[in-house]
Amino acid sequence: MAQNQRPKTLLDSLGEEIIRILTPVSICMFLVVLLVSLLRSNSSASVTSIATIAYSETSSDSTWDKFLGALLNSLAFVAVVTVVTFILVLLFYLRCTKFLKIYMGFSSFVVLGFMGGEIALFLIEEFSIPIDCITFLVLLFNFAVVGVLAVFMTKMAILVTQGYLVLIGMFVAYWFTLLPEWTTWVLLVALALYDLAAVLLPVGPLRLLVELAMSRDEDIPALVYEARPVTHHDSGLGENTVQRRVWRERRNVRQDSEDNSNFNGNVVSDSNSTGGTAQSSHTRTRIAIVEEGQVSERNAELSAPLIDHRMNGQEGMSAESLMLEGMGLGSSGAIKLGLGDFIFYSVLVGRAAMYDFMTVYACYLAIVAGLGITLMLLALYQKALPALPVSIALGVLFYILARFLLEVFIVECSLNLVMF
Repeated sequence: MAQNQRPKTLLDSLGEEIIRILTPVSICMFLVVLLVSLLRSNSSASVTSIATIAYSETSSDSTWDKFLGALLNSLAFVAVVTVVTFILVLLFYLRCTKFLKIYMGFSSFVVLGFMGGEIALFLIEEFSIPIDCITFLVLLFNFAVVGVLAVFMTKMAILVTQGYLVLIGMFVAYWFTLLPEWTTWVLLVALALYDLAAVLLPVGPLRLLVELAMSRDEDIPALVYEARPVTHHDSGLGENTVQRRVWRERRNVRQDSEDNSNFNGNVVSDSNSTGGTAQSSHTRTRIAIVEEGQVSERNAELSAPLIDHRMNGQEGMSAESLMLEGMGLGSSGAIKLGLGDFIFYSVLVGRAAMYDFMTVYACYLAIVAGLGITLMLLALYQKALPALPVSIALGVLFYILARFLLEVFIVECSLNLVMF
């Protein structure tokens, strides 16, 4: 019976990939909407940040003045982000990896300790939770330190790392919802356009950063959520298929023969192929360690559904295509989504939650549809794609339609007893 089963198509495997990346995105958006709903009194006050450096919106300003001011704020913010990203590329090019990790760790500590602590104070005040300041500071410090260690310094359980990444995205997204309304919407559109240019243009900073990391076979020290969709298939002995989370340990091709002789633990080859036959030379260069638990079959095959590299004939491929292949994907086939995508998806639904929950549903469905479209394109083109443009464009469009058309239609129908 197993031999007569229809092989998995691209769309069959894509559904599982969408679920694995959609779940944390949905959790992050839900938590931001929940915070905005619970802390409405605090959400009414705007914050001063680099996103409002050029213009401070007031209720007495005209619509045109608000739009021009929001445009100036967005241009200034995108310019700062572009300069900082190019500086990160330069530091990564100069191999200042330790400095970048320390900087990212410090940034994560600030987000978890200060932003998270401020939100915790809002919740304590809102629900009148009895807690003394010493206990609060000790808990907050431990929470922030464990978060930094989980994300950057040590190999903790994958669920702990992913959970902290979602929390960091939630904290930053909530603070972005405190920006003035016009600045928020124009900033979302500007960042979607920036994401498009930074990833797809040959001189885009994100493209340069990823290409440089791939040429060195190194991980980018950044806040990136990795779904790790590696599946473990049995080798025909009738056992059920088991899924394993995998930590990759990269090896240099020149040093691989020496390292493999000293390698201990449960080791399985990752061929990134469905055949698993004529690829012994490729499997020696890619090693994966099972994070927790035992694998029953050592000769089992690890495959990533979204990646089906044809290693035969790879020598004939151009250098550029080899460089682009796998961009935006983990080396084991895992989909990687930048935490900035989490943040601005959540900012969109959080801003929609300040108006009405009907717009939240519309924006959420639009973001999910855009993310699905992006993942389908990722599966087809097998290279890094910007995750913001499609989802943000659909989200903004659905917000406008839901707020100015759908709500009016539903209210009129309800008043005339046409629908309830």
